[in-house]
Amino acid sequence: MNSDSDNLPFEIPAPAGFEAPPVWTGSGFRSGSKVVKVLEYSENFAGWSEDLTVLIDESSGGTHPIDIASRREALAQLKKHLHHRVRPTVLEIGCSSGFLLKDIRRSLPEITLCGADTVREPLYKLAETLPGIPLFRFDLLQCPLPDQSFDAVIMLNVLEHIEDDKGALARIHRLLKPGGVAILEVPAGPELYDDYDRALMHFRRYSMSGLTTRLQDAGFRIDRRSHLGFLLYPGFAYLKRRKREISSQDLRSHVIKQTRNSSGLVVKWVVELELGLGRFVSYPVGIRCLVTATKP
Repeated sequence: MNSDSDNLPFEIPAPAGFEAPPVWTGSGFRSGSKVVKVLEYSENFAGWSEDLTVLIDESSGGTHPIDIASRREALAQLKKHLHHRVRPTVLEIGCSSGFLLKDIRRSLPEITLCGADTVREPLYKLAETLPGIPLFRFDLLQCPLPDQSFDAVIMLNVLEHIEDDKGALARIHRLLKPGGVAILEVPAGPELYDDYDRALMHFRRYSMSGLTTRLQDAGFRIDRRSHLGFLLYPGFAYLKRRKREISSQDLRSHVIKQTRNSSGLVVKWVVELELGLGRFVSYPVGIRCLVTATKP
């Protein structure tokens, strides 16, 4: 089954207002005479907002070297862990504007690919620009999808936006089939948490040991751990410690300025070098923690 096939390999629960469980048609969800582009269950804006989605898209548009590297790393892990599975089903939680979904569909057209987020408007825009992929709106802690529905769940820079991160990891564990894989990325360095993180609605930054312990407590086996932004980390940490205060009014200009200052050719070359070396080593520190974990 590919991403634009009819039906899904699990039963879709009926949201409020639906008379019967909806069916994926390949371009939307149908329940009786009712057809919708996005299936909506619940929302939780405690850790994110539509305004932040727009701001991040306007500042980088998914083209920042770190974000490109992030998606490449996630895609590489996906290929590594799914190559032996027949018609695997993959869910990206926090798909936002769909940059990773587009990369996955282009590289792995044979898989069944789904996206989910809490924001409403970006999901409907994504349904128009990236048709053929089932899109769900829900709060992960109240995720209605059946247990053991997916071979892989991806969450890039999402867990830090969820206050009950332990509950979120337990829910991901339930969503995965036995042997399924969770591919996670979170901001690194709890000691670097500052007003900028608060403005971006981060509840925390992570140490590698803290993240892996949470995953193991949720029942996962750790397969791979590393960092992204190892070579850029000294400068990043220096700037984070130097500039602690930022008001909500300054957030927009700060994000745009920071993105422009860190998007040049030098940064791109450094990230490319790091990715090349990363095939042979695991980085002990960095801007973001990268972890791949398996459900036994």
